[in-house]
Amino acid sequence: MEAGVLFVLARHFALLSLLAFGGGNTVLPEMHRQAVDVSGWLTDQQFADLFAIAQAAPGPNILIVTLIGWQVAGLVGALVATAAICAPACTLTYIVAHLWDRFRDRPWRRVVQLGLAPVTVGIVGAGAFIVAATVDKSPVAVLLTLGTVAVSLWGRLNPLWVLVLGGVLGAAGWV
Repeated sequence: MEAGVLFVLARHFALLSLLAFGGGNTVLPEMHRQAVDVSGWLTDQQFADLFAIAQAAPGPNILIVTLIGWQVAGLVGALVATAAICAPACTLTYIVAHLWDRFRDRPWRRVVQLGLAPVTVGIVGAGAFIVAATVDKSPVAVLLTLGTVAVSLWGRLNPLWVLVLGGVLGAAGWV
């Protein structure tokens, strides 16, 4: 394992940590771009698999960073990637929380809050699109994804039933 790879992991995830408004999924498209397209550490399928494992495991949604670090450089890579995604964001959050409380009565504070909400929603949507595009390789998979979105947004059906349907279709070899 070379130090250059660890430095790239640390730099990449430290920068992403400062952009992750709303959680780790907001920077998922850039994570994918760096890990798959730029650095070539993972394939699309490997990235999608790590994302699925991270989402299925209990704990924070940023677990995918630890898994990418593990895939790239073993235990040391996992530790470096996890520290890099957590330390800058935690430090910045501590500082901003103090300032945010200090300026709680300022009119610009509400404007900032209202402006960050749609940006965060858009970035999370972009992440969902990236993950769907990497795994939806058949028309059935695309329809299942679109159906899940429709049920989640407009339906009264519990989305877990769509997950069960996806499992059945996968077991049958259709997805």
